[in-house]
Amino acid sequence: MRAVIVAIGVAFIISLFGTPIAIKVFTRLKAGQPIRAEGPAMHQGKKGTPTMGGVVFILATVIAYVAGHLALTTLPDQQIAQVEPTITALVLLGLMVFSGAVGFIDDFLKVRKRHSGGLNKRGKLAGQILVGAVFGIVALYFPSTMTDVSGKATNTETVASTTLSFIRDIPALEIGKIGSVIVIIMVVMAATNGVNLTDGLDGLATGASVMVLAAYALIAFWQYRHWCADPNYTESYCYTVRDPLEIALIAGAAAGACVGFLWWNTSPARIFMGDTGALGLGGLIAGMAMSTRTILLLLILGGLFVIITMSVVIQIISFRTTGKRVFRMSPLQHHFELAGWSEVNIVVRFWIIAGIGVAIALGLFYSEFLAAVS
Repeated sequence: MRAVIVAIGVAFIISLFGTPIAIKVFTRLKAGQPIRAEGPAMHQGKKGTPTMGGVVFILATVIAYVAGHLALTTLPDQQIAQVEPTITALVLLGLMVFSGAVGFIDDFLKVRKRHSGGLNKRGKLAGQILVGAVFGIVALYFPSTMTDVSGKATNTETVASTTLSFIRDIPALEIGKIGSVIVIIMVVMAATNGVNLTDGLDGLATGASVMVLAAYALIAFWQYRHWCADPNYTESYCYTVRDPLEIALIAGAAAGACVGFLWWNTSPARIFMGDTGALGLGGLIAGMAMSTRTILLLLILGGLFVIITMSVVIQIISFRTTGKRVFRMSPLQHHFELAGWSEVNIVVRFWIIAGIGVAIALGLFYSEFLAAVS
């Protein structure tokens, strides 16, 4: 627990005090956010606000992970924990960093062209598929070699599973390694685009991501406390995952970094996360679902992202088939803007929706544990 707290604190401090520096740097570089001409009229006042702020909390998360590992070295020898960096960390941080890199290219092109059209759809899609495929393969082909103090293997799990999962792996839904890589790619694409579509109002995506990441920190730490790899835990309802303490540490660090960033990103935002941050967070959230074996639970845990994404899908299908729009504008938050809601009201109410999804998901997770115990 000490390592997780250290990581959260370090990430929060770096992000809180590093974001103002990023604001000054990006302002001098004239890295301002272009605004779509067809977007809500009230957004034109945001033109020129520094973007690519996701660089700050991605960097803060990576540094905090290192700090958390330094704290792990003080744990007693009998404590089950992986002191050295693991494949789990490589996959999770890799998904965050390289998904963020795809977004960075998009942001860079927008700033350079002074236009809201950055990386084309095919380029962005190819980047997401490549990142998902590479780290999906790594997650499935490198089992753990963790051993206890006697040298006996205590965990030979891979980061991802070859079965679909809800709260645990579902043995009846075995899909094999190739099928699992395809599913991982789909989850990465869905999560990155979901967070990206949600990032349309000041602080909206950042606040929602904090809730989801904090929930994954709780889930992973609970799995660590009831871990099948722990020789001191012999109950049959333990969790078969790899490196849950690593997952909790990274999720906590990312949540803390986002809270520090939110201080400057809330309305009126002094900096935007850009596609750099949105795609980075989406990649990490996808990795969390994969590594904690809760892929289908993500549909509830990230309920706000699902709702906003579906609003876009519904709008496109309706317009192409009937020529009519269901919403005044999609994504959904812009519909309410045009309906006369203030930006702050929309953000707070959507945060409430995000919190409800997180609460339901955590309730299902814990109730499954109670059912297994009984």
